[in-house]
Amino acid sequence: MKMQRMTAADRRKQILGIASEEFARTGFYGTSVEAIARKADISNPYVFRLFGTKLGLFIAVVDASFDDIVDNFDRVSAGLSGREALVAMGQAYGALVRENQTFLLVQMHAFAACNDMEIRTAVQTGFGRMWHTVKNNSGADDVTVKQFLSLGMMLNNMAAMDLWSLDETWAKACVAVLPVEHWTP
Repeated sequence: MKMQRMTAADRRKQILGIASEEFARTGFYGTSVEAIARKADISNPYVFRLFGTKLGLFIAVVDASFDDIVDNFDRVSAGLSGREALVAMGQAYGALVRENQTFLLVQMHAFAACNDMEIRTAVQTGFGRMWHTVKNNSGADDVTVKQFLSLGMMLNNMAAMDLWSLDETWAKACVAVLPVEHWTP
């Protein structure tokens, strides 16, 4: 039986998925292109042909993670505004970081690697896209958008620590009621 070759777009998508898992596990500095290529059953030069460099591949993974956020925010807030849009986006983000460990760790590794100027620029651009999406979809003012995104960063940390499964009073208080449910922009 002859195997059908993947298109470049399909191969790129496959590599991004594998790279996301590898970068989530070992970060930008601890991940090798060789490991990614091996898992994709392709050569290193093919990865470089599609993404240029390891840095280019990492930035593509970071961009894709911000695309996921913006797409989710647009999807869940369609037809909503104000508090309802904020709650929908907040709940969607909370579910994303709690249910998708790869996504969560890619986000955290992206912020941790911001000492590299190109990664920092990609993260700044992605964060800016999130800011504008929250602002445009909810109609919230800058202070509320800042509070919303601050809560998102707290959700990252809460998910990384899996506070939902911790039987401690302080952890239960953290996860009991999220402030976004009380905002009134």
